[in-house]
Amino acid sequence: MALKAVHVSDVPNLDLVPEGPTIAVASSLLPKGMEVVKSAFKPAKFVVIGHRGKGMNALASPDRRMKEIKENSILSFNHAGRFPVDFVEFDVQVTRDDCPIIFHDNFILTEEDGNISEKRVTDLTMEEFLSYGPQREPGKVGKTLFRKTKDGRVFDWNVEVDDPLCTLEEVFQRVDSHLGFNIELKFDDNLVFQEEQLTHILQVILQVVCKYANERTIIFSSFQPDAAQLIRKLQDTYPVFFLTNGGSEIYSDVRRNSLDEAIKLCLAGGLQGIVSEVKAIFRNPSMIPRIKESNLALLTYGQLNNVPEAVYMQHLMGINGVIVDLVQEIAEAVSDFINPETVGDESLSNSVKEEKAKESTKLEFSQGELSFLMRLIPELVQQ
Repeated sequence: MALKAVHVSDVPNLDLVPEGPTIAVASSLLPKGMEVVKSAFKPAKFVVIGHRGKGMNALASPDRRMKEIKENSILSFNHAGRFPVDFVEFDVQVTRDDCPIIFHDNFILTEEDGNISEKRVTDLTMEEFLSYGPQREPGKVGKTLFRKTKDGRVFDWNVEVDDPLCTLEEVFQRVDSHLGFNIELKFDDNLVFQEEQLTHILQVILQVVCKYANERTIIFSSFQPDAAQLIRKLQDTYPVFFLTNGGSEIYSDVRRNSLDEAIKLCLAGGLQGIVSEVKAIFRNPSMIPRIKESNLALLTYGQLNNVPEAVYMQHLMGINGVIVDLVQEIAEAVSDFINPETVGDESLSNSVKEEKAKESTKLEFSQGELSFLMRLIPELVQQ
């Protein structure tokens, strides 16, 4: 297999990469059959997940692909579904009047009387939230959207193809049913949440999931350790992953500060897997067998996942899948390095397909290409 070389300088500068007593849900919240345990996550193939749909919006980036379609929108999710992706990832928060909505940032910005107005998303009602940005109702004009980057700069939220903000219910109803959902439970790192408050928020989200999920494949994930463990206690139907940057940033909650802590939290709470910032994995590759020995699945996110060579290396290392922004490029690259004849041969059992795919991958990967990758990865990790 010939790999397309990507120079470090060609990788988009993604300045907005995300930070992600026993309680029983009342039976009235759960649909018939919800109590059946089916939460194991052991994908038969390498999984590609579209980050916030067809990719996040990095408004400061010179790369037009990062401003192509409004992130976390129904349009973005369905556009991602045109490519060979397995899931779309999106962020769910709950409004003041208990409506689960899709939005990444803790605050939403607009312009009022010539000044930038900033409001906490969870302090808004659903109607107030949906009044920002383009509107579905013909002739109705929404509030102009702005976005603040991590370094404090404020940008007009301008993209090539815009789409209205949306609710979790709308996403279930209007996104192609073949797409799996990676639902990130989004909480502000700077706020302290009591268990009762977390329980209420998660139950509100679960009511929508239970009502509209049908047969759609779903994964829950969260950077909030208590939320991750609590959503696992509240339901046994869908797998739960703990999101971690693997020590790239240090938090007061030690559970967020390393892959070791992530493993401990997953085992203590009965979670099914870890979603790690990819650099943490490349810096500590010995963690991969430890995670596997703990019977946990491993996904990654981050800037390096927009580099085909880095994604290929993860496939070789045994990582289960990647969350990516450059959906078309990475999904097509993954399709290239997974032998389509092997995967599509229905006469073979799943175990035989997997083994043949592994053998094919190893044979197609030359020593020169391996050497190139081993030089490329450390260079990228240092960026």
